Amino acid sequence: METDYLKRCFGNCLAQALAEVAKVRPKYLAHWLHHYRKITKAQEEGRQEKIQLKEEYDNSLKETRMTEMLKQEEYQIQQEYEKCHQPLVSAAISTKETIFMQESTKSLENEALKQECLPGTSSMIPELPQQIPSSDSPGQTDRSVKNSTSNK
Repeated sequence: METDYLKRCFGNCLAQALAEVAKVRPKYLAHWLHHYRKITKAQEEGRQEKIQLKEEYDNSLKETRMTEMLKQEEYQIQQEYEKCHQPLVSAAISTKETIFMQESTKSLENEALKQECLPGTSSMIPELPQQIPSSDSPGQTDRSVKNSTSNK
């Protein structure tokens, strides 16, 4: 586009002027062309460097976003893990508490039975359900059943 403008407006005039400058002041023209080449080369390198920096910046942003997404995903997985395993933990604690309560209740029952056997102790224990004492001891019941079956 610029060359069309120069050809149309200046035509041969510009070409003759440049030819004259090249004859009269060749050093100046050579210097200008050399300087122009350096400037153009530096501009091209700058442009390439900007492109490379932009690519590195974009990659860095992408990596940062990916890291944030992975952290967020890890947090969500951790939350789900805790949510899923919390009932198991509380159930295990509940089971342990139940076992402990059963063991402590058994020891209290055993202690109460021992106190029933001691003279001068009351047979009424408020914490435990009352048992009706049988007239037969457990050993006597078994013998009476055996004797009745052997007699027949």
